[in-house]
Amino acid sequence: MNAPWHLQRMAALDFESSDKDPETARIVTCALILVGGGLPTDTRTWLLNPGIPMEPEAIKVHGITDEYAAEQGLPAERGVGEIAKAIAEIVEGAVPLVGHNIGGYDLNLLDRECRRHLGDGLEEIVRQPLTQVLDTMVLDKQAAPFRRRISETQGPYQMRTTAETYGLPWDEDQAHGAEYDALQAARAAYRMGAIAHTPHRGRPDWVLSLRTNRFNSLRDVTAEELHERQIGWFRENASSYQAWLRNPAKAGEKHDPTAVIDGTWPLRPVPAQREAGDAS
Repeated sequence: MNAPWHLQRMAALDFESSDKDPETARIVTCALILVGGGLPTDTRTWLLNPGIPMEPEAIKVHGITDEYAAEQGLPAERGVGEIAKAIAEIVEGAVPLVGHNIGGYDLNLLDRECRRHLGDGLEEIVRQPLTQVLDTMVLDKQAAPFRRRISETQGPYQMRTTAETYGLPWDEDQAHGAEYDALQAARAAYRMGAIAHTPHRGRPDWVLSLRTNRFNSLRDVTAEELHERQIGWFRENASSYQAWLRNPAKAGEKHDPTAVIDGTWPLRPVPAQREAGDAS
């Protein structure tokens, strides 16, 4: 019998980019780190020249200036090609891709960059569909739902909150670097799987104290089966959030009666207006 999914080899993936919209953002840095499975850790990183000015807020997050990226980064087409090739090798080797919000942001960012620079989508380039993606944001929301915001600036399921919830140390000076965030996501995934595969009474006190926990939905499944479950969980979360935004009594200042939240995961369709041309 194969080892549980959290004990197998994983490929942790994270990007830092020029802005927060995967439809317009360009890759600035990437980390792809093979971890676990009883094998040595293998780390690959890239710095790219995005070729466009970065948003000030993005620079504030990752600390890489336009000038530094232009001087030190790979040309975008070459860098995206190298990253896509590395991902293709991971997928061909049936190693799950893991990351925090990887299906909500990172894979869509890479897909759009592949279309922009390589002329085809990510799944076309890797020559098969993505069927083993582990998104620690989706898994965390499923296993430990209804968490409240930590503060006005720290959301309930952002990377730092997830890491600290599962007992991982957090270094704000290293945070928002692709390598650090990728490793933290892999560690969080491991801890979620470990809790799920621990008998109920042996789980941490904070888990036992939760009014609702669904860790059992993460146990006794393969990475492929967990991927399929995440498709449904993400869709349910999107539908719930859309309903919340449309409800004036609940959403308050964020109320939007026409809000539409796409529930597709892990790769969203290219918006219609972008299909005919550049995804920039």
